[in-house]
Amino acid sequence: MLLAEDDRAIRHALERALTLEGYQVTAVADGVEALAQAHRNPPDVLVLDVMMPGIDGLQVCRVLRAEGDRTPILMLTALVETADRIAGLDAGADDYVVKPFDVEEVFARLRALLRRTSPVPVTGGGAEGPVREAPVSSDRQVEAAGLRMDLQARRAWRGERELELTRTEFELLELLVRNAGIVLDHSTIYDRIWGYDFGPGSKNLAVYVGYLRRKLDEPAAPQLIHTVRGVGYVLRED
Repeated sequence: MLLAEDDRAIRHALERALTLEGYQVTAVADGVEALAQAHRNPPDVLVLDVMMPGIDGLQVCRVLRAEGDRTPILMLTALVETADRIAGLDAGADDYVVKPFDVEEVFARLRALLRRTSPVPVTGGGAEGPVREAPVSSDRQVEAAGLRMDLQARRAWRGERELELTRTEFELLELLVRNAGIVLDHSTIYDRIWGYDFGPGSKNLAVYVGYLRRKLDEPAAPQLIHTVRGVGYVLRED
């Protein structure tokens, strides 16, 4: 794991906690060091502070994604506005934790990110029946509501238009496509995508759904992701 945090106290505390949790941690103080280390010794996961001197966490993320590096990235941010979170997602981050944070939340999000590097079949219950998900095979494609996903290449299309998706967006869309027509409640989606239910006060899911809608929606075309108020979301082509 690569940890980049310019606040010395936070960096040392996180490094110690993560090491005790069993991670092998390389800790650096800025974005320049983070990029150098990521190129020299690619990690399994990155934890990047957004606000760092010189090259900040968003720039580190953009550089790695531009190079085709799909390593999971968890952002640490003191910025809580939706626009700030969207900026992180737009840069290619997979998830974020808002400061001040509980270290157990960091652990939970890291476990979820690392699990998703090796996708496994998911089963369980949704708001209107079982979540039906077929086993993932190396060459499997899934389709629904005019969407097509190549799971091996991690590419997705609406019609002939290819969608540029982050890792989390791809996982969320795959879950919705596999369960097209089924209303998935918030808890089910949190559990399947993040491995942890952050509770009714969390805006994490709404931010990702909103961002995914912006990439899916087309003028004069039906909206695909629908909100079922008080329950969750469903993918269908009305």
